[in-house]
Amino acid sequence: MTQQVVLDAPKKRTLPIAGQATLDIDAELAKFEADERARLGLEKEEHWVEDMANLMFTKSEKSKITLLIGGLTVAQDYLIGASFSHMGYNTVNLDVPDEDALRVGKEFGNRAQCNPTYFTVGNLVKALITLRDEKGMTSKEIIDKYVFLTAGACGPCRFGMYVTEYRKALRDAGFDGFRVMLFQQQGGLSQASGEESGLELNPKFFIGLLKGLIAGDVLNGIGYRLRPFEIEPGATDKAMDQAKKNCHDALLNGKSILKALYDSKKLFAQVKVDRTVVRPKTAIIGEFWAMTTEGAGNYALQRFLEQEGSEADIQFVSAWLLYNVWELRHDTKNRATLRTEDTGKQSINGGEYGVVKRQVGLWAADKAIRAGFQLFANAAGFYGYHLPDMEKVADFAAPYYNNDLRGGEGHMEVGKLIMNVVQNKANMTLSVKPFGCMPSSGVSDGVQSLITEKFPGTIFCAVETSGDGAVNFYSRVQMYMFKAKQAANAEFEQALKDMGVTVEQVQEYVTKHPRFGHALHKPPHRAGSTSADLIYEVGELINSTRAQRVVRTTKRVWRDATAAFQKAIIGAPETARSTAAFTQQGAKELLDIAKEQAPGLAQKGLEAAKSKAAQVLPFKREARAEVRQAS
Repeated sequence: MTQQVVLDAPKKRTLPIAGQATLDIDAELAKFEADERARLGLEKEEHWVEDMANLMFTKSEKSKITLLIGGLTVAQDYLIGASFSHMGYNTVNLDVPDEDALRVGKEFGNRAQCNPTYFTVGNLVKALITLRDEKGMTSKEIIDKYVFLTAGACGPCRFGMYVTEYRKALRDAGFDGFRVMLFQQQGGLSQASGEESGLELNPKFFIGLLKGLIAGDVLNGIGYRLRPFEIEPGATDKAMDQAKKNCHDALLNGKSILKALYDSKKLFAQVKVDRTVVRPKTAIIGEFWAMTTEGAGNYALQRFLEQEGSEADIQFVSAWLLYNVWELRHDTKNRATLRTEDTGKQSINGGEYGVVKRQVGLWAADKAIRAGFQLFANAAGFYGYHLPDMEKVADFAAPYYNNDLRGGEGHMEVGKLIMNVVQNKANMTLSVKPFGCMPSSGVSDGVQSLITEKFPGTIFCAVETSGDGAVNFYSRVQMYMFKAKQAANAEFEQALKDMGVTVEQVQEYVTKHPRFGHALHKPPHRAGSTSADLIYEVGELINSTRAQRVVRTTKRVWRDATAAFQKAIIGAPETARSTAAFTQQGAKELLDIAKEQAPGLAQKGLEAAKSKAAQVLPFKREARAEVRQAS
């Protein structure tokens, strides 16, 4: 028998008043609201609709529209502009945000916004004011002929308010109706157009965009790797300028970007370097815009570190793309276990095979980004660098920061710091973020303090940028840089002691063997700094014979090959396992058996090979001895 529950109607709120009947509070509040709406002209309630951001231009306007491009590094904005120009778009690259951009952003923006908002919004408004006041264009001409293309997001911070900030600042500056197109961190490029869009989002568009992004990453990586060790000041910048021009011209004219990178490799190879000079390596992490911009937005942090005698280990936009792919893969894996119909925004259609289809697509996207990066890196001479394994970063961070929390760099800041310490990837980790950045501040000032306690010896510096606090910013970085220099020098001396060599011996050996002093040479990773890596590499060569080096190299190749084989068998891609599970249960069982038996089989095979070799080698030695005696 089902029992019905009847809810009482809400009681009317009243207030007894002396000498009067009770006062109906709800009626009085409704009357007050109606009176205020009439006084303010709000009788008709309307929902606010954004009518400036994400407005597209039509195909008939394409030849008249100029895309303003900005928001990434100098190299990437420059190359992306060239790629879009080849597709028939008119493009102009905005300058790197400076102090004037900050001033304009604060003048026309809301109060208490974060640093990137003021700089990016102010940089756009400043460019439009220049067109109006110095170039003589009217506001209507600017609105009709220019469109701004940049990155956007909807995270749990003020980054999601960029749309509103652009709208307010542009209107207050006299550019009401100017169009802003935002690339979203999730969801692609928002569109709102009744006519056919002038921005054709086809494979050619996205391939051109990726070429500019990845080529810019590679060139930036080479520049920051060479500049701290250059013998002739300015030689790296000179090569960088020509390399960027080579890639720009190739993208602009539809020629091979790989050939342009290969030609640029010859330019970088001519830079003379001395890696025996100790330079502590500083890994830069933090809020995406603050750690990648190269201007006043982070007080030119990368160049400041180099001036202080450090090597800057930067983060790449390609890694941010991989993080976006990882987020989707992680969420797909979680959604695959839902017991009811998935109706969310990121829902998976197609049932169990829809899950497999998405997993395969995301796996392919991850591999495509990595393959493209390595192809470009090898062409340009950026050897020895591999994009981070996002699963490994998540695993390192998971005990301290929930992988499901989003916003900014998410768990990556925590994972990167731990990996820098555990795997000795850098002497110091520097987290840079805008003043008041909620996701990054919660990590750097909260979780990271626990990490530094759990991992003694960690040199971690968290700094904030506000646009007008350069002295305090530089002072804090210098304080931690002193510790990093001490750690790098101690590491360098320990490497000399471990190898039993002197700096002079290493320099002499490098002179006799120029390939170790080549600009594009990357010593194998052994320590936090590049200088110590070189000591370990060359020290082994100085203190060993050719035969010993051959044996050591053979063992290392065999060890790496065995590890790769085991990884391929045991660590099969999640996608492959999911596909087997959804297609045939027997295949899953066979896969499980293979995962359990493969290590043992591999070990037995290795032991059998060693045993066979032990039996055969004595006979071969006797045969050789007999041949020598007979001859």
